[in-house]
Amino acid sequence: MTTNEVCVSALALAAIAAGCYSQPKGFMVGPDYVEPVIETPEMWSPDAGYPTTNVTASGEFKPAVGAEDPRQPLSADKLDCWWCAFRDPVLTNLMASAVSENLMFQMAMHRLQQARWACVGAGAGLMPTFNFGAAATHSELHRNTSSSMRKSYDAGGARASHGELFQSGFDASWELDVFGGRRREVEASVRLMESANYTLADAWVTLTSEICREYLELRKVQQRLEVARANLKLQTETYEILKTRLDSGIGDQLAVNQSKYVVEETRANIPGMLVQEEQYMNALALLAGTMPGALHEMLRDCPDRDWIVAPQRVESIPLNVMRARPDVKAAERRLAAQVSRVGVAKSLLFPKFHINGTLGLESAKVQKFFQPGSLYATVGPSVSWPIFQGGNVIANMRVEEAKMDEAICGYELAVQTAFRETRDAYSAYTQEFHRYRALQAAVKAAKDAETISRDLYKNGLADFNNVLDAQRSLLLFEEALVVSRSNISISLVSLYKALGGGFKLNRQ
Repeated sequence: MTTNEVCVSALALAAIAAGCYSQPKGFMVGPDYVEPVIETPEMWSPDAGYPTTNVTASGEFKPAVGAEDPRQPLSADKLDCWWCAFRDPVLTNLMASAVSENLMFQMAMHRLQQARWACVGAGAGLMPTFNFGAAATHSELHRNTSSSMRKSYDAGGARASHGELFQSGFDASWELDVFGGRRREVEASVRLMESANYTLADAWVTLTSEICREYLELRKVQQRLEVARANLKLQTETYEILKTRLDSGIGDQLAVNQSKYVVEETRANIPGMLVQEEQYMNALALLAGTMPGALHEMLRDCPDRDWIVAPQRVESIPLNVMRARPDVKAAERRLAAQVSRVGVAKSLLFPKFHINGTLGLESAKVQKFFQPGSLYATVGPSVSWPIFQGGNVIANMRVEEAKMDEAICGYELAVQTAFRETRDAYSAYTQEFHRYRALQAAVKAAKDAETISRDLYKNGLADFNNVLDAQRSLLLFEEALVVSRSNISISLVSLYKALGGGFKLNRQ
């Protein structure tokens, strides 16, 4: 090969390596992705209304309507930092710590990094490959060696008994993605990366809602402890009065014993609540990314307040808001990626075209290795086509199509689940207000009944059983009121989560 020919071949090989040939952009085998259309009901919101002081003929609270409804519309801009509505600095600090320290969220971030690098790796399939190699060979030739090998070392008509060969060069290969199989692989990788991105967003939504839920559960059990301790004090005072009267000879032993077991019953409930308090504080420490026990000092004291925010009203949630939930978007992107994989499988039915080339140096003498006469180069196309593989290609294509059908069902299920969770959370949130309003009235009546029953017993006008019933009812209703008040806020957290709140990406 002449020096000019080598130079021409080298230029062609350089063009391959630089990717100067344009890949076909238009045609790609396999289906193009179209987001499925899902029918949704027009009247989806189970709104119970805000309870008024009026009641219906059946005795239920009559919900406010129109201008009488004091609830605020729940808008999308409230979802980005929904926990800020509780105006609790401790809760806000827990959220800030979780985003940088929570190990589960860190794992989700690492999975996103994996998906991004996998996307880069898939994109490399569209580029030419370029390899360098070098070798030095020493051969000893003997009498029984084939004549073809000996001739390769024949110098000046005399047989050589040994020889050397020095080689170095570059190899390049580029697949012309005529039918789009490689581009479908890249497309699938990009869509999986987007799915991982939304999975990270969903992990953040889940983390924030779990922190807020555990925090409100902690405050609920701490307020239940306060109620139990206040009632224990009240019941103990009653017991001591009865005991004093009995010691003075004017009391009733039965009343003393009845008062005693009421006191001990209340006292026995406190250890279980202390166990729950410890568990919630440990759970919050873990969610915040620190060791259990590290946050006890911050969480031990319960503020003297409730966490009910201004009542919210969900007027309408269009389908695009439901589709914007991170878990729904992740399912939709997985479906899109699977559609691309069908195209990858179908591309295996078609031939693959490559342009291959080599450029290097080869010499039997090291002194002449870098001389122009040692250059060699090759360049040219190649084609491969799987004619018969026992049906493996068709079977693999059918597998990917079945996976696509499964992914369609998964996406539709994600949308249905989103609607169900939103309806459930909104129903629980609005109906709990009705329960709370009834319990407020019950607590007031129970306090009045407990005071009256004690006065009547002291004056000898009523049996002590009335006092016992009143004190038990007071404890029961006060604890139920604490639970209901907390459940309103917990149900609101569930509603925020069901609407996909907590991460801006979920509405992009």
